[in-house]
Amino acid sequence: MSIRFFLICILSLLLPLGSATAALTINITEGVEGALPIAIVPFGQETAVPEDIAAIVASDLRRSGRFAPLPERDLLARPHAAAEVNFGDWRALGTDNLVVGNIRAIGPGQYEVRFELFDVFRGAQLTGYRFTSGAQELRTVAHQISDIIYETLTGQPGAFNTRIGYVTASGAKRGQTYSLQVADSDGYNSQTILTSKQPILSPAWSPDGTRLAYLSFENRRQQIYVQDVSSGRRDLVASYPGLNGAPAFSPDGRRLAMTLSKDGNPEIYVLNLASKALTRLTTNAAIDTEPTWSPDGNALVFTSDRGGRPQLYRMSSSGGTAQRITFEGDYNAKGVFSPNGDMLAMIQGQGSTYRIAVQNIQSGEVRVLTDRSLDESPSFAPNGSMILYATNEGAQGELAAVSIDGRVRQSLVLQEGDVREAVWSPFGRKLTVNSTFNQP
Repeated sequence: MSIRFFLICILSLLLPLGSATAALTINITEGVEGALPIAIVPFGQETAVPEDIAAIVASDLRRSGRFAPLPERDLLARPHAAAEVNFGDWRALGTDNLVVGNIRAIGPGQYEVRFELFDVFRGAQLTGYRFTSGAQELRTVAHQISDIIYETLTGQPGAFNTRIGYVTASGAKRGQTYSLQVADSDGYNSQTILTSKQPILSPAWSPDGTRLAYLSFENRRQQIYVQDVSSGRRDLVASYPGLNGAPAFSPDGRRLAMTLSKDGNPEIYVLNLASKALTRLTTNAAIDTEPTWSPDGNALVFTSDRGGRPQLYRMSSSGGTAQRITFEGDYNAKGVFSPNGDMLAMIQGQGSTYRIAVQNIQSGEVRVLTDRSLDESPSFAPNGSMILYATNEGAQGELAAVSIDGRVRQSLVLQEGDVREAVWSPFGRKLTVNSTFNQP
């Protein structure tokens, strides 16, 4: 495992991947002790509706590890509006909060969705919204409701209305078909972005969530593409001799940091996507790779073995001297900033064990979050609450997520095969909130 860093640069992690068609199944393996009890009543409806909004919301909140939705069989009543709520019933159940709502058809394939969130012990409404949506967007509405509830009760934005990108492969080990997939954060609505007979690696989201950059081995050479997720249109942005890898969008979406070896050694470069101007930032005999941008765009952190072992270094995004920033552990690589810039997630290695750790930017304090032997590719949720990463369960690769305090853990498993190279999107598109009602 000590040569893994060099395989990242030179062989680009040609690891076995998994099925491109199976949905991701997300299981909570560890939640917060004393998760907040909440009752989510099935929404009222006059006609059949293609999605169960209340069930999706309950699943979202349960998946966060911070809430414990009551089982539907334990609900004492089925109110759908404030006038129907008897708070005494819900106090008797010991639940802190209550969600009720209803859905009605307002036209062919069009629906109005209303929900209200109550503080049971105060007997008061905390928030309530009305949405209009087509049938295809009802899951998005449900995720947005979950986001509103999560933020109202925790003070932190929810990240349920977001997506994840990941790479899979199907077929025998030889002659596999590789696919770049995008799915909702709960594993539903998977969409194939690209299919190829050659490996696809290192997907990276643009800051507006509309594009993905990735490394493809089409034409038997390494090439970096930027692809629009909705239209499928893609642009070849780097196809230099040697290594082309590790693309990372700048926070303004106008530049792409990457690793190139076109001049003989793997170095960090920045490409202006509009002008195609290429700027070299590092000049060192060591391997420099895996650049990541600070949230303000003023700095880059990258992996380098210039000190003898892979460690993280920081430099201005306009170039200059690089300073080493990791000192705990023999191996620290693949750094990624938290959304507010106060932490770095990374792969930390000791011997043959590689785990996900976070380092406080100000204090330098490091905390290891995972406990398997081969954990890699960390990616923060856009609200900074969770870190998505790749891991191994026996011989099978899968995805997992862990909260930044290490207390909440999830596994994300394909029904068949392995899955790798996952990245969490920025905050998703918000549907128009047509009006609020009974807002305190």
